[in-house]
Amino acid sequence: MKDAQDHDQENPLTREIEALRREVARLNALSFVRIHNSIPRLLGYSLMRGMAFGLGTDLGASVLISFLVWSLSQVEFIPIIGEWASQIITAMQEYRDGGGGGR
Repeated sequence: MKDAQDHDQENPLTREIEALRREVARLNALSFVRIHNSIPRLLGYSLMRGMAFGLGTDLGASVLISFLVWSLSQVEFIPIIGEWASQIITAMQEYRDGGGGGR
């Protein structure tokens, strides 16, 4: 009688283990796992991903700040902000035209 109880209790456990094995096999078959199965590939992927993230962040911030400064320079009813933004734009244009840098 005890063997029958042990067998009934093992059966759900065995089914769970088999389900886990199938799931691990399915995950190992995914291309992402196969590609990044080696340390150099994983490091290369992480490096490229980080560089793309950094470049995107820099470009996005540059566009956003340029638009913000331009829009603030158009505001004439707040003289301090308008003049300050105009000075920033003038300095940026001088730098772009080759007059800046100081090196």
